Amino acid sequence: MPRVNYIEPIVMLATVMQWLVLATITGAIVGSGTSLFLHGLFFLTGKTASIPLWLQMTLLPLGGFLNGLLLHYGYRKNTSGLKDSVIAAVHKQSGQMPFKTLAIKPIAAIITLACGGSAGKEGPCSHIGGSLASGVGRVLGLNSELQKRIVACGVSAGFASVFGTPIAGAIYGVEVLAIGRIRHDFLFPAIVAGVTSFEVSKLWGVPYKYYSIQLLPHFSETLFIKTIAVGIICGIVAWVFVDLIGLVRLLFSRLRTRFNMWPPIMPLLGGIVLSALIFFISTDYLGLSLPLMDRALDGEAMPYLGFFWKTLLVAITLGSGFYGGIVTPQFVIGAIAGNAFAPMLGISPSLGAAVGLVAVVAAASNTPVAAVLMGIELFGGTIGTVYVAGAGIAAYLIIGHRSVYPDQLVAYSKTSWMRVRPDMPLGQEKIHLSYGLLKWWSRFRFKRAHDYWRYLLSRLKR
Repeated sequence: MPRVNYIEPIVMLATVMQWLVLATITGAIVGSGTSLFLHGLFFLTGKTASIPLWLQMTLLPLGGFLNGLLLHYGYRKNTSGLKDSVIAAVHKQSGQMPFKTLAIKPIAAIITLACGGSAGKEGPCSHIGGSLASGVGRVLGLNSELQKRIVACGVSAGFASVFGTPIAGAIYGVEVLAIGRIRHDFLFPAIVAGVTSFEVSKLWGVPYKYYSIQLLPHFSETLFIKTIAVGIICGIVAWVFVDLIGLVRLLFSRLRTRFNMWPPIMPLLGGIVLSALIFFISTDYLGLSLPLMDRALDGEAMPYLGFFWKTLLVAITLGSGFYGGIVTPQFVIGAIAGNAFAPMLGISPSLGAAVGLVAVVAAASNTPVAAVLMGIELFGGTIGTVYVAGAGIAAYLIIGHRSVYPDQLVAYSKTSWMRVRPDMPLGQEKIHLSYGLLKWWSRFRFKRAHDYWRYLLSRLKR
């Protein structure tokens, strides 16, 4: 044991030095890759930002069809049998990802967003990050455990680069892997990779926007409770978001199976539905919708159903077979919902938007720690960590065991009143009520029934 005590600090120092080198290399490569994607995305979406309605209605089905063709035929090149899901890569594939299909998702996302599909930009960046990091690990001949860590580094670097929040992005890439557990052995590499990727992206000229919310007064218990109430509302909003995406995806899947349709036709149909909807729904909800989020954070009044319109368009876009990210829509939906409902509780719309943004990300992605840190980095810490934290974790609990990532593992149940099998993918696990709660409920129902019959008998005796 004394020998171990002497050797352990040397081993730990070697570990720190190892990941300083590996994570820095990974972060620099991922930052360059995501910067290339983001510049291409900004260029093409800028070209189609102000097109007339008739052209927008034409581009949506066209973009859907191109997505369908690219995804259907592109993945035939993947002969490795590996899934290109970064979560599956860490949990099931020992950090291995297919490299031949690296460009498919980024190109599909650019087509989706340039044509007006309602989605996000971070999904391709996490995919680029995980795929490039997996390639680095293969070149260096890393073992399976190091390979898992370096892929997690790549995912964190991708998120840090796209959000402009190096610490929160790094934590997000680790926290998103499982509900209820953060791999602490992944944290140092993830943060080094995230900071490096962010700095490299800035060198490549990727623009980032931060927000200034007015300073709050000293801590107020009343305001704290009110922001928790906003968090509860946004948890329900996130619940609608997750379930509606799942429902639309199921409907399109059944439609395809029922009529034996060629897969590329499904996103084409989705584009036609989107084209029809923008006759009635503002085109502000198409694409990234970041100007809408900016207006919400500036305090401009948002419609109560604004969050639903954005949710609906995202659900149709992604559910029909377009490809795009799923976190940026959470930003927009959270900001709109928080802005709209905050005045009902006596909270300023801009504060409500900031709290709502954090709450929906915490709930829909099951990443409360990363969401809180993201709020601090995006808003400069001026909105009060305590208000963001209370709202974000309340939303995280309210949504229950749901997620926009079906591959997420469930490490622990969110409540002692429900039980789960640990380390099962969320899409495969059935959540059950705990035995104690069922026993209490049975006793409660028996007592209610017993009291009812006693009451009836007493009435009959009269």
